Amino acid sequence: MTTPITTESGLRSLHHAAFRCRDAEQTRWFYEDVLGMKASAGIVLDEVPGTNDPVPYMHIFFEMGDTNFVAFFDAPSTADPAWFKRKDSFDMHIAIQARDEAHMLEMQQRIRSHGVSCLGPVEHHFVRSVYMYDPNGIQVEITTRTADHDRILAEEGAALPQVLKAWTAQTRAEKEAKFGAEVLDRRGKPQSELKG
Repeated sequence: MTTPITTESGLRSLHHAAFRCRDAEQTRWFYEDVLGMKASAGIVLDEVPGTNDPVPYMHIFFEMGDTNFVAFFDAPSTADPAWFKRKDSFDMHIAIQARDEAHMLEMQQRIRSHGVSCLGPVEHHFVRSVYMYDPNGIQVEITTRTADHDRILAEEGAALPQVLKAWTAQTRAEKEAKFGAEVLDRRGKPQSELKG
């Protein structure tokens, strides 16, 4: 199967998104037993490739229906227990697409049957979604596209340059006060010159 190229860069698709996990087996239970994804690979290494830092870890991959992956690192020696508190959905969440709305609702029942709280459906107009948290404090969203999905995103995409310009003007002073202008103006600067 060939994935269509839809961007000027030629980047094709997401191979995997990776996160830290508290425990690989607990994470396997959630993504394989609860969500039904395939636990397709697990690699145990004693050092970090590229840096050769001596950090033993397991890298585990869960395959989705499009052959792309959600992956996790189980590295207890460098883990901070505070990282596993529930994260605000603005900070981090994973949205996984169901086949259709009926499938999303079936998944919600499956998730609840494993004793996991699953809220929704929530109407976002271009998608409808149900939500839960995985054992690592990451919000997981099971979503389905609505009939208006493509039209809504096309309209929002056409308006994006103007909306982004207005949002930047509206929020710039607050962001400068909070983060500093130098970290907001990183475009075109060599990485060695960047701070923060």
